[in-house]
Amino acid sequence: MLVTTESTYSNEHLQAFLDSVSKLSLQHKFHEWYNVEVSAAIDGCKIQGHEVNSDSGSSLIFLRKSVVLCVPEKGHIAHYPRHLIHCFIDDFRHNGKDDDGLVMRAELFSISPSEEQLAWEIQCRSEREVPDVQSSVSRWLQWLNE
Repeated sequence: MLVTTESTYSNEHLQAFLDSVSKLSLQHKFHEWYNVEVSAAIDGCKIQGHEVNSDSGSSLIFLRKSVVLCVPEKGHIAHYPRHLIHCFIDDFRHNGKDDDGLVMRAELFSISPSEEQLAWEIQCRSEREVPDVQSSVSRWLQWLNE
């Protein structure tokens, strides 16, 4: 009989996060940073979900009452309490694309000093990509409202 402990649960979510990061096209030193520094920083935390930005290599780790932003190019790991985070969604489909050609934009941001703000943004320029943005926003709102 298999018994799943809280530790096993945490390890599985950490491994899922590291697996997502390993698929990114990053320099070896950044992969190593994730595997050593970020893993050590979040060791024992109950990860509820994560997102990775394949363009920048940055990631967002959702914990029970907070979120952790990881920016490998800066060696930056930042922690933001959930009660300081907000979500905005701009849907340009009904009024035409915005000046940058965006169809939809969503952002998680924090109320904190400007140099320490969370500004996690996803966007799309094609209506085919809208469901992906909506899916992320749904996960964000579920996490924010837990």
